[in-house]
Amino acid sequence: MIELENVPELIDPVMVCAFEGWNDAGDAASAALAHLDETWGGKVIAALDAEDYYDFQVNRPTIWLDGGIRRITWPTTRLSVIRVTEPTTRDVVLVRGIEPSMRWRSFCNELLGFAHELGIELVVILGALLGDTPHSRPVPVSGVTSDPELARRLDLEESRYEGPTGIVGVLQEACTHAGVPAVTLWAAVPHYVSQPPNPKATLALVNKLEDLLDLRIPPGELGEDARAWQIGVDQLAAEDSEVAEYVQQLEEAQDTAELPEASGDAIAREFERYLRRRENVGPTGEKPVAGHATAERPAEPEAPGPARESPDGAEEE
Repeated sequence: MIELENVPELIDPVMVCAFEGWNDAGDAASAALAHLDETWGGKVIAALDAEDYYDFQVNRPTIWLDGGIRRITWPTTRLSVIRVTEPTTRDVVLVRGIEPSMRWRSFCNELLGFAHELGIELVVILGALLGDTPHSRPVPVSGVTSDPELARRLDLEESRYEGPTGIVGVLQEACTHAGVPAVTLWAAVPHYVSQPPNPKATLALVNKLEDLLDLRIPPGELGEDARAWQIGVDQLAAEDSEVAEYVQQLEEAQDTAELPEASGDAIAREFERYLRRRENVGPTGEKPVAGHATAERPAEPEAPGPARESPDGAEEE
């Protein structure tokens, strides 16, 4: 790991992770982390050595010009820190990168070493899977953990999945064995419209994270983007009778299987989120510059596609 200087002393720190690749359908998870980084202005404090974990024939570096000087940006995983002051002061360490090509156990151990050094009290991993869910309904987001006590305390599901896994599942189990509390939030992306981006799924993850951590996360343009995305998919479905019929079948199946979302708990959560965000609006109505259904099957996806390149850590050629 390449550690950067001036790492601040952290307050009540939590680590939030997302990785491009197999566990990132529609780029929903990585986009959620990008939203946090861009909204709060994360300060990079460390980066993993790309040579140790990535196959550059799979995730290729990019070359670009900087004032006439040719530079190379290598795909990697970096850590940044942000300090949130609403409703209380807390530091959030963002781990943003790509699912590694090799040495997954070493990769997780390196991240956990950093978590121990920073005094991380909770690790939250974001993921997205492909599911039989209609685009016209609220995005199902489930929170799972391998810790029975944590599941009871935070009202989460205990992970019972068996089968192939990605770096998200490996990292969560590594946290459990290391004694670090860990939660994974999974958003279900409609498999018939899996191409990125999916701002509706991204927004659902952001909202779930906000509730879990009791933080105020400005949604920015995600709400508008999510509405525009759904309108676009509605139009595409309307042009194909088979797709429209399939979507209707999914809607009927979901409506039959689930209770109405407007339960007392759901209404209370939405009202609390509304109040948190209203407190962050000035007297003129301007915001300061800063920027549920549960999936029935265990949270591990079929692969949504190959990982994309992630530009980090530029250096001269």
